[in-house]
Amino acid sequence: MDFKFKRNKSLIFIYPIIFLFIFFIILYTQITYAQSSVEARRAQLESNLEIIEEEINTQQILLQNKQRERVSFERDVAILEAQIEKTKLSIKARDISIIKINQDINKKEEVIGALNEKLEKEKESLGQLIRKTNKIDNVSLAEIILGNQNLSDFFEDIDTFNSIKTALNKSFEEIEGTKVSTESQKRAFQDKKSEELELRDIQILQKNKIEKQEKEKQAIVEATKGVEAEYQKLIKTKEKSAAQIRSELFALRGSAAIPFEQALELANAASKKTSVRTALILGVIAEESNLGENIGTGNWKEDLYQCYKNIGYITSAEKQKAAFLKITSDLGLNPDTLPVSKRPWYGCGGAMGPAQFMPTTWALYTDRIAKTTGHNPPNPWDPSDAFMASAILLMDNGADKGTQYAERLAALRYLAGWKNAEKPSYSFYGDDVIELAAKYQKLIDILQSS
Repeated sequence: MDFKFKRNKSLIFIYPIIFLFIFFIILYTQITYAQSSVEARRAQLESNLEIIEEEINTQQILLQNKQRERVSFERDVAILEAQIEKTKLSIKARDISIIKINQDINKKEEVIGALNEKLEKEKESLGQLIRKTNKIDNVSLAEIILGNQNLSDFFEDIDTFNSIKTALNKSFEEIEGTKVSTESQKRAFQDKKSEELELRDIQILQKNKIEKQEKEKQAIVEATKGVEAEYQKLIKTKEKSAAQIRSELFALRGSAAIPFEQALELANAASKKTSVRTALILGVIAEESNLGENIGTGNWKEDLYQCYKNIGYITSAEKQKAAFLKITSDLGLNPDTLPVSKRPWYGCGGAMGPAQFMPTTWALYTDRIAKTTGHNPPNPWDPSDAFMASAILLMDNGADKGTQYAERLAALRYLAGWKNAEKPSYSFYGDDVIELAAKYQKLIDILQSS
């Protein structure tokens, strides 16, 4: 075996490093160019989004102004048109947000791919250097002397290899850390994209709802032929008497239909305990009952536990499962036969009873609900417990202040939590609840005056 370690031979081991250096310069140039292109597109999207948000604000102001006007044919048509336009603009704004998020995800994927390639080359070079260094380590002093190699050259080579190995190890650690960080950011963007897609789907449901109202309004236009006197007459015929209100059924998610009068009593009782307006409690539960399809026909295993696992939320799946099984066990109920909200196409189900609490949320309120209703343990499928739970959560969210702003914000927190409540994407929920609360307040006023 020849163990001649000439100074010029040490350059052979430097070649991989020179190659990597050139490779990184090219890679950096490509990434920088791609990033500048992405940033330009992102800036354009930001500009478009600002314009759309201004248009949404304009429609909102129009709505508020029209709602203060005297009830008339022209006013109601204008309100409906403004609502539809606002919804369309909201969907358009959300589409832009999704495009932006997709760009960010693609950008992260490109960075991760480049890092992976760099990482593999670093590993390969590091492996070669380690093997060569080990080869040197295994050479005895006698072999060096017999090989006629200059000792100073030999030790200089060792120093070179050691310094390169140290540098590569440090680079390896930095790249690994960057890769982990980038993948974490990518997951965050994917979660945000999922959230935006879910909200867009729900917003489309709202748009469909408004379009149905437009068809109804169009029928009124045909019936009245635009004559204001005829429209006012039509409005009066649609007003409900106290007797008609009492016979109206209040459809609630996950439970048998409850007569409106009973629902009103439950909401009144909850209002007295929490100072949350009765009509708002009814509005929130009414909104909850109208979202999604096949409501109240799901089961916890598929629509709650398995759904969370399928989308990668393993810890959340286990927590929801544990909470659900404890709730049903404490109540002495069979968990496999109890209805929960069915999984819609835009997320997971598993919400329980009229107020549609998730198991982990219900677990947080069990003691307070029991204290106010006297039911220990409280039952999320029991209307009285559900109404009280809804009112307590609304109170915690600030609805007891009684202003429309506070009530709307409390409703949004009911849906999305405090962190996401003021995001424009969720605004439709607060608007719907306030609209429903106004509707039920009118019914309550008729009952009280009869």
